[in-house]
Parts: sequence; structure tokens; C-alpha cells
Amino acid sequence: MRLISWNVNGLRAVVKKGFNEAFAALDADVFALQETKLQEGQIELDLPGYVQNWSYAEKKGYSGTAVFSREEPLQVVHHVGTPALDTEGRICACEFEKFWFVDVYTPNAQPELARLEHRMAWDAAFREFCKNLEAGVVPEGLGYASAEPKPVIMCGDFNVAHQEIDLKNPRSNRGNPGFSDEERSSFTSLLDAGFADTFRMLHPDLEGAYSWWSYRFNARKNNAGWRIDYFLVSDALRGAIESASIYDEVMGSDHCPVGLDIAL
Repeated sequence: MRLISWNVNGLRAVVKKGFNEAFAALDADVFALQETKLQEGQIELDLPGYVQNWSYAEKKGYSGTAVFSREEPLQVVHHVGTPALDTEGRICACEFEKFWFVDVYTPNAQPELARLEHRMAWDAAFREFCKNLEAGVVPEGLGYASAEPKPVIMCGDFNVAHQEIDLKNPRSNRGNPGFSDEERSSFTSLLDAGFADTFRMLHPDLEGAYSWWSYRFNARKNNAGWRIDYFLVSDALRGAIESASIYDEVMGSDHCPVGLDIAL
């Protein structure tokens, strides 16, 4: 299977910049989006052969996730189960026969870490959510069906560069949003809970591999970027990973797509 994830930073804008061509070229079995920035009915995508599932933020023009899959999911979960965290459309989790596919858009800690407390609460809830899915437990009281235990594949914009190798300028960014000690430690806790960073597993020493670039200072032209978009898998799937890719040639957003080929 080929799985693709892309923070499009506004889908309506990216559709005008070649989204359909990129979608076709990447030829994914499951294609996840983050930061769609739209509400239901604001866009109609013609994607023959794909089932479309969307999670919307209550706030217009903000956040949002979506998953397009060739296979019809057994069920789709749109919430982590914590009301205070479930208003921004940050989760679109699809149960398939052999695995859960979790698309996530993690909250940004904001300048001066103004939203760090919210971010830490999200990380803890998300970690518990994914471990519960592995165990066959879905959020209670939200109308979802019970599930069987099965491994999790998660992807999306996690809004953190985990290690110094994951961004161009680690020294000058230490303590900034996305590279604070708290966020990096929280991401470590997610991995320690039983998940593998597929790209670093296959490319442990590869430098200059980034998925996001600021729009300022010619950052993308100079490859002064950050790797904040990931595919993580349950440890049980480590042996099934075939390749992990960053498609930095694909334009249209300040992020580029990332991908995972896995034998399931």
C-alpha cells in the first residue's frame, strides 16, 4: 500500500495550484490532508475511485483534516473523546480491515509558547487515543462502534521537529514553537508508547530532509526547513515498512507531501 500525507494550508488555494495533478501522480491507496481550512459544502473534489471523509473545525476557515481512500473504512472517528480538544477537526481516523489509519493536525504552540498548555493536553489525549485504538477501544459516548485490536498507522503535521537533524537551524530555534523541550519530549513519549518514526527508521542519518519551509527569507529555495510531517506506525508493523519518502518537489503549500509504502 502507498499512503500519503500532506498539509495543504488551505485546500481551496492548493486546488488552484495543481492539487489534482499531484494527487494523481502520487497514486496513493490512502491520502490524508491537514489544514484544509474549509467547511462542509465549500468544495467538491472529483476523485473517482476514492471514498472521501472529512473532519471540520467549528471555526470557519481554520484547521480541518480529511482522508481519501480507495477502500471504504469500516468506521470513521472524528474526535479524540475530550470535548475541550474536539472543536477544531484535528482528527480523521479510519478503521480498515487490518489497521487503523489516523490523520492528525497537531495544534501549534504559538509564538512565545502561548498555547503550549493546550498543546500538551492535546499530545497526552492523542497518545492515549492511539493506544486505545490499538487495543480496540474507541471514544465512548460519541456513537462509534466497538472495534477489534489492530495496529495503528498515524500521519500528519505533528508541529514538532523531534531532533536537531530535523531542522536546518536547531541552535537558533531552541525553545521556539515546534522545537521546545516540552514538545520534543512529548513526541519522544509518543514513540516510547510503541510507535516508530518510519522516515528516521529508514534514514537515521539523512540531513536536509524537510517537509515544511517558512514563506519568508527564501527558506524553501535555500532548503532552510523543518521536518514536522510524519508517518508513525505501531511497533508491530516495523517489519512491513518498505519505504518512507518526502516529496519536496511537490509545490502548492508551505508543506510538501510525505509518504509511506508498507506491505499489509
